[in-house]
Amino acid sequence: MKISGFSFVKNASKLYLPIKASIESVLPLVDEFVIAVGDNDPDDNTREIIESIGSNKIKIIDTVWDYNKYPRGTEFAHQTDIAKEACHGDWLFYIQGDEVIHEKDHDTIYRRCEQLLPNKKVEALFFKWLHFYGDYQHYQISHGWYKNEIRIIRNDPDIHSWRDAQSFRRIPNFDGVNYRQEKNTYKLHAAPVGAYIYHYGWVRPLKYQMRKKEERKANYHKKEVGDFTYGPLGYLKKFDGTHPKWMKEWLDKFDWGGDLNYSRTIHPHEKDIKHCRLKYRLLTCIEQNILGGRGIAEGENFIRLKV
Repeated sequence: MKISGFSFVKNASKLYLPIKASIESVLPLVDEFVIAVGDNDPDDNTREIIESIGSNKIKIIDTVWDYNKYPRGTEFAHQTDIAKEACHGDWLFYIQGDEVIHEKDHDTIYRRCEQLLPNKKVEALFFKWLHFYGDYQHYQISHGWYKNEIRIIRNDPDIHSWRDAQSFRRIPNFDGVNYRQEKNTYKLHAAPVGAYIYHYGWVRPLKYQMRKKEERKANYHKKEVGDFTYGPLGYLKKFDGTHPKWMKEWLDKFDWGGDLNYSRTIHPHEKDIKHCRLKYRLLTCIEQNILGGRGIAEGENFIRLKV
């Protein structure tokens, strides 16, 4: 069995993405790691960060992003496909630049891939999610935050990244451009891995979250209004576990706690934050206290297999 890792990235250092930790957390599991590195800004050193890992497993593909040809976030999917198509493994392990795997889950992930490789009904494997938010001690369980998603797929040319690269679908005769198409696309049959993705995309100093808003404005062609705020963290779940060892550097440099609201008091400028709205607080309360964590009308972009 051969496993390939793959990803894409651009301007990781400017966006406070733990890309080195992300790659290093997957390297022990894979035979190769392919990453599409975009045309970074002159003051960004993403390529140098990746090269500093010093692993001969890593293959870098230099790319140029085109927001006009691939609008509304689909350039992410396009870049994902570029890296995917250069992989040679039986299983392809996808990891985004703000996602990290815990070392305690390595054996579970590898054994699951080995176990399910002969079962051709399994097209993909899905993980559970920890969305850290604001700092490294709180995570999102609010209504609307996805709790499971595909991160390992079979090496099949008809399987493509979809929409803004959150997930994958089978797209026969794909034109290579319309990553948001739904007609003639098919959800993958996926089995659970039994491990977590540690997602750090919402743990940044406020100035970096503002940069993320500007990046979204360019990539999604949408209007981003106002300054960024995390809102009251008192509504969120406290994390009592350990973080992946590769994240130690990032935990050590956490210094923006003074800018965070750790209470349950919603300040005037925080009222439009999704998890603060009364509707979403009520839905979250029902999901967590009555439905055992299951989301209300929460669709998944895959078909679960009980294997």
